[in-house]
Amino acid sequence: MATKLFAKAGLFQTVLIGALIVTAVSFASADHLTSTAQPAAASTGPVTLTGLDAHDGTVVQANGIDYLYGTRYGCGYHWLQANTPFCGFGVWSSTDDAHWTYHGLLFDPTGTDSWSGDGGHDWNWVCGSGGQGCFNPRMVQRSSDGTWILWFNAPGDFSRSRANAYYAMGCQGPLGPCGDDPRVGTPGWVGTTHKPALYICSDNGDMSIVQDSGTAYILCTESDQTLAVEKLDQWWTNGVNVGTRKPAGLTNVEAPGAFKNADGTWVLTYSDPNCGYCAGTGTGYATASGLLASWSAPANTGIAAPATGRRDISATSCGGQPRTVLTMNGAPYEWIDLWDQQDGQVTNQTTAGIQLEPLVTNPPFSVTPNGTPWIGGLRPFQC
Repeated sequence: MATKLFAKAGLFQTVLIGALIVTAVSFASADHLTSTAQPAAASTGPVTLTGLDAHDGTVVQANGIDYLYGTRYGCGYHWLQANTPFCGFGVWSSTDDAHWTYHGLLFDPTGTDSWSGDGGHDWNWVCGSGGQGCFNPRMVQRSSDGTWILWFNAPGDFSRSRANAYYAMGCQGPLGPCGDDPRVGTPGWVGTTHKPALYICSDNGDMSIVQDSGTAYILCTESDQTLAVEKLDQWWTNGVNVGTRKPAGLTNVEAPGAFKNADGTWVLTYSDPNCGYCAGTGTGYATASGLLASWSAPANTGIAAPATGRRDISATSCGGQPRTVLTMNGAPYEWIDLWDQQDGQVTNQTTAGIQLEPLVTNPPFSVTPNGTPWIGGLRPFQC
């Protein structure tokens, strides 16, 4: 196995890179080993997933295999409940987007967070002591050397010390394990747990990692419920203080994701408005010529017209809440969490499903010569 340099600026950490498909170490019971989805009618059709206990996650494709990542709730996590357990980030794989096999957790919730700002606490404390959780598992494969990197957020870090809430872990492969905590059954594994240096995305909210021509960017939600974009360094593990805040002037939004359209236009999606575990939340969008360019969103007109009237692809997001953008079979999809009530409450979402809705453009993204707002845009969701 080869070693790869993972971080710069004095952080000369090494990551062991294994084969593309490895056996993950499972730190959870073998529940939900296989789950059946409603298959897509076509490569760009909607996909509904149930029974996975996977939430606010993403899907990554590599060598013909889809890897799905999500936050788990089944061990008893409850949002904003002090000293609730952290159930970890699970990983599943599929070759048909209909049958998903569960491989375990990417890292051990009882393992130690080596970031000195948390004083050597375990992840259950980092993510559960104040009930703020850890969310948004975003796995990416660095284009320069194939290193797998897991990003996620731990909002409690920001609340406790005003440190940014984000982490970037080096992983052995798409199934993990990730981070620098010793793993049972993985002798010789030397991973990394890295608290990124961030300057624009320096707060605590929902996030995504997107790539463009070998460069990575973090899209983040700020504590004032606006969005921001920051360019990452060559290792995809730190910001470089280059980016943009408050794209399109959007406020009261969260959960950004983005994709590049065939005509080169970048499309940003987001939860419109921000709302904790709210079913039926709108999905809004904005566009730009580049990730760091000026963003614009369709404006509404009329007396007392709602600002979201023209910028929302869907007013209810299939009865759920949008979380991020992912790519399957070369097509962009919106990950939507279908929040539900379990035992009469919403702070534990073990049974909530996932809706993957195609993001289909109606080009061009433009305005008419007389200035009438917006021609084209995104087609409404098919649900």
